[in-house]
Amino acid sequence: MLGLKFETETSWAEVAKDNLQQILSDHAFAEQKASANAISIIINYSEETELVKEMLAISIEELEHFQMVHELMTKRGLELKMAQKNDYAAHLQKFFPKTKDRTNALIQRLLVAALIEARSCERFKVFSENLKDEELSSFYKELMISEANHYTTFLGFARKYQDPEIVNEKWQNLLAYEADFMKNRGTNARVHG
Repeated sequence: MLGLKFETETSWAEVAKDNLQQILSDHAFAEQKASANAISIIINYSEETELVKEMLAISIEELEHFQMVHELMTKRGLELKMAQKNDYAAHLQKFFPKTKDRTNALIQRLLVAALIEARSCERFKVFSENLKDEELSSFYKELMISEANHYTTFLGFARKYQDPEIVNEKWQNLLAYEADFMKNRGTNARVHG
């Protein structure tokens, strides 16, 4: 369904569940950054009414997810630690050359956002299926569905603003680039780590 070219091994779920403080803190900040990204798209493409409407919905939902993760943490006596730099997102953003063309810049942002959501969805699935903690398993299964919806929204808009064949080629190339990067990950308790 997601088209990812590299699958997360279940060993990552072991690493993540052994350090709930780290994975939940990282997850909370990932949701916050996702909300900020959707708001940034609104600011930069405010004339695109349909896009603005969808990005507004996503930004609110991502902030609600931040709240849900934070509440889960406090319920379990965990604290939200300092935000860490997201080297995964930074790496993906380096794939596309910088452009002054607004449409191409938008397509690139949408594709990177789609991939971040797709990988989050896949990681949440792996996590939820490998947890004995029923509350966490259910929590991540629910969030997995939301991430899948965001992934299809971002990808759908990219295909709306540019020839779908061109977008699909860019998407496949980005997926291959990300897969190569992910082969050396899965050893720390971070959503994309």
